Amino acid sequence: MERLNFRLLSLTLLLALVVIVLGAFTRLSDAGLGCPDWPGCYGHLTVPAEQHIDTSRFERPLEPDKAWAEMVHRYMAGTLGLFILAIFVLALVFRQRLSSGVLLPALLLMTVLFQALLGMWTVTRLLSPVIVTAHLLGGFSTLALVWLLWLRSRSALVRAGRMTAPGSRQGQQQPGPGSGVKLAAVLGLLLVIGQIVLGGWTSTNYAAVACGISYPLCHGELWPPADFAEGFSLHQHLQDGVDYEYGILENPARTAIHMAHRTGALVVFGFVGLLALGLMRRFGVTGFGCLLPAMLVLVCTQFLLGVLNVVLALPLAVATAHNLVAALLLLSLIAFNDRVFRTR
Repeated sequence: MERLNFRLLSLTLLLALVVIVLGAFTRLSDAGLGCPDWPGCYGHLTVPAEQHIDTSRFERPLEPDKAWAEMVHRYMAGTLGLFILAIFVLALVFRQRLSSGVLLPALLLMTVLFQALLGMWTVTRLLSPVIVTAHLLGGFSTLALVWLLWLRSRSALVRAGRMTAPGSRQGQQQPGPGSGVKLAAVLGLLLVIGQIVLGGWTSTNYAAVACGISYPLCHGELWPPADFAEGFSLHQHLQDGVDYEYGILENPARTAIHMAHRTGALVVFGFVGLLALGLMRRFGVTGFGCLLPAMLVLVCTQFLLGVLNVVLALPLAVATAHNLVAALLLLSLIAFNDRVFRTR
């Protein structure tokens, strides 16, 4: 039964990554309001032909490419919800035979149900940055919970001798990390989570190119005038009837958001990179399986993609990859924390 659960979790994990990529593509291609209603599209279950739209009900004109991007995202998200429901039912029915327990699958199910509400509010609140950022974070939370369940199921199979842990060798003893390594692992994870929040806020406020296409300068300065009070004010982003598509902030506020995200990128790049390099020097490249090299490669790739987003004026492929690598970096830090706190 544990092996069946592991296979289901593996498929769900892959699907969760696909949904995050599709969500990023939908947001970055300005297709978030491609269908102005929810859960259908112009009153239909699929994207309708223009002549079948009730123009008295929908003022926004149909853009088929954007509508299909939004609906494919919804279809995949709905499929992910069914997979997560199956995980919960399996954990509930076979709770005595599975390592996952019931609490974590129940939390996962509640998270994805709340995600559905956020998806609806994203449309009905006309892309409010607060709602859209929360929706993005809900997607990352869903992915993280599935990943934790996957790690727990894999550990159970390894203990039962039905699977070999990646990077392990016969008779090889795992390094015993001290309290300093544990503290650094937690701090690295928190920094990555904070940077993901800043990235979501930057994207939903259309501030990714607020500094133009120069790096590290912004408007010809290392630190230009910026309005942080307006940039990080929440109340103006929850007003009824305001269309937030393409943003409502003036450029000084967008500059503040962009500079905060840019500074956070430097902090995460420096901390995670030095952490991985330091631990590889201390414990060896395979001291924690393949996690340390993965963390180093991912944080370097993510920093490079961020710079390319600026200097190339946010190309869709690069910006979407930036979201994917952020998700993978988060998973690597979660796995590293799991390994650190489970190793004696």
